[in-house]
Amino acid sequence: MTATKRAVVIGGGIGGLTAAAALHLRGLRVTVLERAPSLRPIGAAISLSANALRALDVIGLGDEIRDLAAWQGDGGLRTPGGRWLSRSNAEAAAARFGGPLVLLHRATLIDHLAARLPGGAVRTAADALLADPGDRDRPARVRTPEGELEADLVVAADGIHSGVRATLFPDHPGPVYSGFTTWRVVKPVPGADFASHETWGRGRIWGTHPLKDGRVYAYAAAVTPAGGHAADERAELLHRYGDWHHPVPAVLAAARPEDVLRHDVHHIAEPLPAYHRGRVALVGDAAHAMPPTLGQGGNQAIEDAVVLAHYHDDLSAYTAARLPRTTAVARQAVKVARLNLMTNRAGVVVRDAALAALSKAGPALFLRSFDGIADWRPPQPPYASRQTQVGER
Repeated sequence: MTATKRAVVIGGGIGGLTAAAALHLRGLRVTVLERAPSLRPIGAAISLSANALRALDVIGLGDEIRDLAAWQGDGGLRTPGGRWLSRSNAEAAAARFGGPLVLLHRATLIDHLAARLPGGAVRTAADALLADPGDRDRPARVRTPEGELEADLVVAADGIHSGVRATLFPDHPGPVYSGFTTWRVVKPVPGADFASHETWGRGRIWGTHPLKDGRVYAYAAAVTPAGGHAADERAELLHRYGDWHHPVPAVLAAARPEDVLRHDVHHIAEPLPAYHRGRVALVGDAAHAMPPTLGQGGNQAIEDAVVLAHYHDDLSAYTAARLPRTTAVARQAVKVARLNLMTNRAGVVVRDAALAALSKAGPALFLRSFDGIADWRPPQPPYASRQTQVGER
């Protein structure tokens, strides 16, 4: 009788839990080690585009998440004064890429993913270190406070400051500061009626989007030196964005200082030589952290996870499938950050005029930015989905 293979996943975030669920479906015995005391993520919302939803179809979760889509009607890109530079709508996005754009709280997605795992698969408050990456002739070993675990496969989903990545590739420079910081808020905003939008200013952006549960997700970004923090981040947002168009002032009025999350943005500028070594594979930010300007960080982690499950016996094939794609997406995210956080006043005027002209000539910039990204499909057919054909490629 062939022994059941064991996978140890380091990190219980979106990429790690998706990988665990996909590997469980492939028949592996999975253990997830999360160093935090619970799986409740520190963060706000996540945007899932059609590529990630197709990946979630592989683990039978795609339709559950599609049902949480809240974007209806118009949306697009605006100036701080409220003028529309580019318009689109949910129907056009779904038609272009074969599915909706779903915005949901990260905690909701974590709960759905964890529910796909057998009882006891997730261990919280479990620090983990890679003791040995293993090779063809010996298993990998992961050190925990309770002792070492041997594994046929180790999935490193331990984030942008991945200790596993540093162990596997000690000469890699790691993440660099992207040049801007972000703020995020999720709050009910009574009486706020608005079209989903992102607003580009000079060295600043703001986005406001509805969630299915009735709350509003807002985010902001600004070019600023690394390491900055304000005693009152809500007051900082009022200073930077308080005179922008509706519903920005209403969101800030509804928020309390403790509701505002602020984080500097880092990304991996120099691609790794591979996403695996020995019996260890990197997924998500541990492999290819990118700026959030395309909203693809979590989406690419979900893609990684299902592709890794498909190629779990051949990690070189996993690297070949994922490294070129994620490198291209990450570079595009950096380019978009340079465009939407432009600080030159004259350049901003030219940028806005060009965006308005391009929008009149064809599909909205928002939709074009997802060409070659949102139309991705997993290498394997989904195991369960109402909305995706089993044989679809």
